[in-house]
Amino acid sequence: MTQDTRTSAYRRLSDHLDKNSDGYGPLRGTLGTARMGMIWLAANLVVTTLLTGTLFVPGISWGLAVGMIVLGTLIGGSVLVLVGNMGTRTGLATMSLTKGSFGLRGSFLPVAANVIILMGWSWVQAMLAGVTVNFLVEQATGFSSPVLFSVLCQLLVVCLAIFGHTGIARVEPWLALVILAFMAYIFTTAFLAYSPSDFASIPPDAAAGWTPVATLDVVIATAISWTVLSAEFNRLARTQSAGMIGSGVGYVLSTVLAMTLGATAIGYVVLDGGEAVPFDPTVIVAAFGAPLAVVIFLSVMATNTMVVYGMVASVVNMAPSRRITFLPTAIVLGAVSILGSTWLALLDRFTAFLTVIGALFIPVFAVMLVDYYLVKSRHYGRDILRARGGEYWYRGGVNVAAVLVWLIGAGTSLLLTYRVPSPIGATIPTFVLSALLYWAWAAATKRIDRTRRPHTHLLDLPDGSPERADR
Repeated sequence: MTQDTRTSAYRRLSDHLDKNSDGYGPLRGTLGTARMGMIWLAANLVVTTLLTGTLFVPGISWGLAVGMIVLGTLIGGSVLVLVGNMGTRTGLATMSLTKGSFGLRGSFLPVAANVIILMGWSWVQAMLAGVTVNFLVEQATGFSSPVLFSVLCQLLVVCLAIFGHTGIARVEPWLALVILAFMAYIFTTAFLAYSPSDFASIPPDAAAGWTPVATLDVVIATAISWTVLSAEFNRLARTQSAGMIGSGVGYVLSTVLAMTLGATAIGYVVLDGGEAVPFDPTVIVAAFGAPLAVVIFLSVMATNTMVVYGMVASVVNMAPSRRITFLPTAIVLGAVSILGSTWLALLDRFTAFLTVIGALFIPVFAVMLVDYYLVKSRHYGRDILRARGGEYWYRGGVNVAAVLVWLIGAGTSLLLTYRVPSPIGATIPTFVLSALLYWAWAAATKRIDRTRRPHTHLLDLPDGSPERADR
């Protein structure tokens, strides 16, 4: 194959991806409620969510763990749905929407944090898939190389993600159906062996260090970790109702199922006389066999594809420059994600990782929701697509008030987590404090828009492209 042929093939693929709106700017969605629901269902039927459920039992009782999973998912899911709806209404990805509240340049801060967090997610999930595949291969052949299998799993994920949102939308629903079938098998196996009352009778182990409030915080933090991608995928929805209902039902159902499966699987291990080792896929795979390993592998393929795509979308949508295009960005970030999947020690720090996500992004989403729905009266104009100047320039491109609220909120979250434990956890007080502080600033500076401008998708608003406006 000649160099010209290779270059031509690369350029054709790059042009195809950019043409299908994986590049900068708003996107008009085409997907209905059912398709959105299936995408979100597959998204969180993932090994990390499943293994998060293994953290709680036997630290607290199985029944209480399930109750906290449901409550935390509903609370965190409401934030996810509202941020996702901003994407449906405007056509913008999540991190592009931060320009409205943080400023055209101030948004670079949450974007950078988002890329780092998503990169960590991609590493963790690739490692868990690799460890699981390695466990099965080692049992069958004696060969063991978890690093190799982690790299191979992430390589496959990057190949899937390179084809952008179109490929994801096609693959996710089918993977969801397969994963659900295997999950049904595992639930059936567990409850045929032991009744729900048997699981509920497992004595809590205080030495595990878990409380109902700590469990609730982790479940909400899981929803917050997914909210960084909510507008990316909800902007694919044809209507607001399709996006909100699809993401709400899909996310809540998938999270409750996955975490409850994890809590049930580790409870099964305890009832069977085994040791409850949390966040270790090999423990529950040994108990349930290959079907659970299939669930873990397919869930990583489905979810990590979305994670890598989300990283790329965040960078591509960071600034209105056609020099930052989808394909080269995907290749660079994909290569980093593959290399990072060799760092298996990160698996021992997963709970701390979730805490950092909550501390960083709970105040970000509190500011975003207050700014869009209350301060800006549910309207962002085309100035949000500019490189400089306009309504969202604030002072030097940065809304200092939003950045300060973010810092105060993040500090509060860490303080309530590690120094001054709160009887209602850290996530809810952090969100409320951040929202109230930003609202108070907007009211004091008379920035609240009470004109109730009609909703218009950014693609339907008049004015030229951001490139023409800035030249």
